[in-house]
Amino acid sequence: MAWFKREKQKIKPIVKKGVPDGLWVKCPTCSEFLYKPELEKALSVCRHCSHHFRVEPSIYHSLLLNGGSSKELFINLQSEDVLQFKAGKKYKDQLVAAIKKTGQKDAINCYHGKIEERDVALGIMNFSFIGGSMGSVVGEKVARLIDYAHENNLPLILICASGGARMQEGVLSLMQLAKTSSKLAQFSEGGGLYIPILTDPTTGGVTASYGMLGDIILAEPGALIGFAGPRVIKQTIGQDLPEGFQRTEFLKEKGFVDHIVTRDNMKATIYSLISMLK
Repeated sequence: MAWFKREKQKIKPIVKKGVPDGLWVKCPTCSEFLYKPELEKALSVCRHCSHHFRVEPSIYHSLLLNGGSSKELFINLQSEDVLQFKAGKKYKDQLVAAIKKTGQKDAINCYHGKIEERDVALGIMNFSFIGGSMGSVVGEKVARLIDYAHENNLPLILICASGGARMQEGVLSLMQLAKTSSKLAQFSEGGGLYIPILTDPTTGGVTASYGMLGDIILAEPGALIGFAGPRVIKQTIGQDLPEGFQRTEFLKEKGFVDHIVTRDNMKATIYSLISMLK
């Protein structure tokens, strides 16, 4: 038997070029693959279906407030493990990890800034900080921001994003619902204008308090909004839930949300509302 050997490699094998990690993102709504740099230019909104991706608080800060106009408030407040809570992970260690991850001291930042020529008091929640959970510091910052808006006759705007109350602080976290709600009642009686903007997700204690107490409630498209999650509700009642249950569009239809606002139109919408109502 004769054996043949190729003397020259004339046909080169095809080398597959890999796609660098982090350059492409799959839209969870329409399943299209999106080029991440282009997606960021579009404010993290899918150009195919308008799905609003979750974004960092800095995006809302730069989107709403005029450049160079903002001053951060209450910067020294920071959560402590007063109950010495222990579960799979110590709460003290969770706080350290969250601060390192986000570069923030807790799940909300507060500012005095301008939207066009209008001064506003703005709070922006951060879901990346222990799920945007509402602990004693979040409640205290919201309460102080309400007082600050009242004292300075400013419209109050809160960007909400939360998984609920912070269970690691027990009853201290639950007390924040009553504290913030009573503060908003006083603010309203004094003629204050309060506009919450519900983003994905806004659930639990935030929905049960300041998330739903606005004069006008705005929400981003497709945001999950509710108290308990749909899976828990389905298991509790033993029935299938309606399509789109607890999403912005469903809640607007039922009257829980006043207006759906896209990210690119958010600043203009808030400015118009303030100009008309304040």
